[in-house]
Formats: sequence, C-alpha cells, structure tokens
Amino acid sequence: MSAFTLELGLAALALIVFGASLVARGSDRRWIAGLATIGVLVLGIVSVFVAPTRPALGGMFVQDGLAIFAKRLFLAATFIGLLAGISTEGAACGRRAGEYHLLMLASLLGMLVLASARDLILLFVAFELMSIPLYVLAGFLKREDVAVEAALKFFLVGSVSSAVMAYGLSFVYGATGTTDLARVAQTFTRSQPLLILGLIAAFAGFAFKIAAFPFHMWVPDTYEAASTPFVAWLSVAPKAAGFVALFRVYFEGMGERAATWVPLAAGLAAITIVAGNLMALPQQNTKRLLAYSGIAHIGYMLVGFAAASASGTAMVLFYLVAYVFGNMGAFLVVEAVARSERSEATAALRGLAQRSPLLALAMLLFLLSLGGIPFVAGFWAKLYVFWAAASAGLYWLVLVGAVLTVVALFYYLVVAKRMYIEPPAASGGRIQVSRSLALAVILCALGVVALGVYPKPVVMAALRVAAPLF
Repeated sequence: MSAFTLELGLAALALIVFGASLVARGSDRRWIAGLATIGVLVLGIVSVFVAPTRPALGGMFVQDGLAIFAKRLFLAATFIGLLAGISTEGAACGRRAGEYHLLMLASLLGMLVLASARDLILLFVAFELMSIPLYVLAGFLKREDVAVEAALKFFLVGSVSSAVMAYGLSFVYGATGTTDLARVAQTFTRSQPLLILGLIAAFAGFAFKIAAFPFHMWVPDTYEAASTPFVAWLSVAPKAAGFVALFRVYFEGMGERAATWVPLAAGLAAITIVAGNLMALPQQNTKRLLAYSGIAHIGYMLVGFAAASASGTAMVLFYLVAYVFGNMGAFLVVEAVARSERSEATAALRGLAQRSPLLALAMLLFLLSLGGIPFVAGFWAKLYVFWAAASAGLYWLVLVGAVLTVVALFYYLVVAKRMYIEPPAASGGRIQVSRSLALAVILCALGVVALGVYPKPVVMAALRVAAPLF
C-alpha cells in the first residue's frame, strides 16, 4: 500500500460527503451522517492491513508503527463519535449535516497527517488543519449564545497558542538550520539557548492542544456548550494527536537527549493532576465535571511522558486507548440522559439504575475506568504509567498521582451514588436511547471491559511502536 492510503481515502470520503450535501433535499439528513460513519468504518478496517512503508516527501512523511497505531486510534474514536451523533434531534443530522461531517473529516485528516509528520513545517500545517475545523464545530449550535461564546474563547486561545508554537518552531529552525526532526536531533545540544527557548515555547503550544494546566481555560466552557457527541470525540482524538506530536518532537527529535525534558514534563504533570482533580470536585454539570476530569487525565498521561523512555511512551499510548473508550462512553451516557431529561446536570442522573439499568451499568463501568478501579481498562492504564515513572526514579510524581487518584474517586462515586442510591425525580420515566447511540455506548463498554480483562495485546503493540523512538 501507499504511504498515503488512509489520507487519500479520507480525502475522497470528504469529497463524497461534500457532494452529497450539495444534492441533499429536506431537513432530515441522517443518510449523510450514515454515509460518513460507514466511510470512516471502512477506513478503519483498511487501517488494519496498513503496514509500515518507506518515508515519503523526502523524509517529511513517515508511515511507521507509531503513525499506524495512532491513525487506528483516531479512526476508532471518530467512528464512535459519528455513530453517536446519528439522531433526528442532533445537529449532526439536520440541515447542516454536510458541513458538520465535512468539518469532522477535515479535522481527522489533519490528525492522520500529524501522526506521520517528521518535519516541523508539515507538523504545524497538520496541527492547523486539525484545529481550525474544531473552532467551527465548537460553535455549531450557533442559535445558543453560550455556544458562540465558547467557540470564540476556543478560537482566540487556540490562535494565540498556534502563534506561540510557530514562534518557538521558528527558533528551532534558526538554531539548527533545518526543519527535519532527524537532523534536529543530530544538532541538539544544551549549550544552544535559542534552541532550548524555541522548544519550550513550542511545548506551551502543545500544552494547549492537549489541554494541560494552565492552558486548559477553553475546555470547560467548550465542552458544556458544544454538541455532546462532538465533545466526546473532541475530548480524546485531538489530545491523542497532540501526544503523538510531542513524541515526535521531544523524543524522536531529541534523540539521546530526550531526558532533557523530564523536569518540565514532570512539573507540568503534577500541577495538571492537582488542578484538574480539585476543580472537578464542586462541579454540578456532568459535562463540566468530565471536562476537569479530562484535564487531570492529561496529567496522568504526562506522567508517562515524563519518564522519557520507551515503556513510558508505550504506556501513554495504552492510556490513550483506554481513555477513548472510558471518556467517550461517559459523555455518550450523558447525551442519552440529556435527550430524555433536557438536562446535563448530575442531578439528571438520579435513579438512573431504576430507569435504565443497562445505561447505569455502562456509566458505572466508565466511571470505574476513569477512576482507575480494578479490573477495567483505566486501572491498567494508571498502573502502567505509574510503573514507568517509578522506573525512571520519579517516585514523588507517582505519589502525587496516587493521592489525587483517591480525590478523583470521590467525585466519580458521587455520580454513581446519584445513579444507584438516590431516588429518581417524580417526573422521571424510562429513558429511551436511539439505536445508534446505544451501539456507540455498547462499543465503549466492551472496550473498557476487554482492555480490563486482557490488556496484553494492546500493551505489546504499544511497546513495539514506542521502542524505535529511543
């Protein structure tokens, strides 16, 4: 296969969706959503047969193990997000269904290119291709003032972060005379202050993309205001792309000197874990609670990044897989309840076990996974990143993460208490879930359970793709 098989296939799918939107008639355009969803599913199946190839575009574009692993993750997350959005009530299937899915596919294309970028210029262009559609999608519910405000905040902060990243990467080019990451690694020394300054500035730009503290300010408002199926996807796929870019620049691009970034990454991980968990405690809106919870999870992933080792990188990749199923599943249960109750508050989940036992069970599995309780996917994810950090001698960081995990359990179990112990509201009836949304929730639940029972295949695959970076 060509190095560009998935990218060309996705570009063709985007053109098909665009053409379909031009000829579509009527206000119910679920068939466009179905077309995009099936197309992404087909690409996901094709990705299983994609194998590493020689670098293309003069070494700028690589189709190695890391890129293929990341692309499969992006496609899986996008398929779940698109599947959950198929609804007569959803923004994804209304009059602007063509625009919605075209933007989703354009952002996904940016992620696929980003995973293969081994050149600073291509990396920055891919980041922008991924990010710009997200700003539009965040304000897609434009009749709601809060959505417009959240999208504007997302856009302004994102634009500043992109400028900071571009400024930093320009310093890297100025200090090394090249944009090729392989050649940057050969010229990197600690005695080059301009290069160090550029990499720190670029790191700040990356921190925004993954929503690490204190670059998280866009997250809670955007998550609360935007369409929930889109938010479920936004909470995982762009973050995974950001981590892959971090691996490319700060591990592959630094070669043997990757350990230079351990203090910066460890400090950022610690404050992100603490801030995310503490800010989640008082939240009464479930989407805002999951937003701050997601910030804390980025901190846990940075623990593995701070290990600056093949095992640490592999465990972050495994964490991302577990996080896709656990976090997307939790958001999709919130969407199912919100369609029935017209509320996203944690109070809307009261008595869910009586009103929809299977939905409550799925939500409990997702919360246990996010909290790191044995034996679901999130338990192994946290255990492995802590193990990698301990192997690198970062015992203090492991202690911080372990203590704050207990804090996180508190607000997750508060939600579980509302579902299983508190009685339902007097007006609360049985919750009806659409077939597509139910299927998306089931896929997430199966992923959480399967990875909890037997994580070895994904762990070994992550180890294989991470080893060549070092």
